[in-house]
Amino acid sequence: MPRKYECPGFLSGVISQQTYEKWLHRKAQAHYRRDKKRGNSTSTCAEYKMAIHQAVIDSQGRDAYTHEPLDWHLLSTYDNTQAKEGGRDYKRQFASLPSVDHVGDGTGPANFKICSWKTNDSKSDMTMEEYVSLCKKIIEFNG
Repeated sequence: MPRKYECPGFLSGVISQQTYEKWLHRKAQAHYRRDKKRGNSTSTCAEYKMAIHQAVIDSQGRDAYTHEPLDWHLLSTYDNTQAKEGGRDYKRQFASLPSVDHVGDGTGPANFKICSWKTNDSKSDMTMEEYVSLCKKIIEFNG
């Protein structure tokens, strides 16, 4: 019998079903809690889990904004202690770590995209339009 949150086929042999489910649960919980604090009183953690799972499937393993491949081996390997000791050099190793990005401000229905940590960190809380505008300015300035 298939699982509700079956690890997508493109992750077969890359990560285990258990690793995927654990990551999915943690991400859904974290986003749900954060959005609840932001005033989202209508969403449920189950909705978030379904939306994140669908975003993973839709990604086909690639960053939604750059289309670069994501390094799914990195799921659940980040270590806060090593990050403190290694600083930028340690964190740089996780640039292609898959991360969950909100589409919108988190106060509406659950809607996510999967992108690299590097992309998500640079996009921050900007809308897609704001992010593209910033990227264009960077390109223009650095010609």
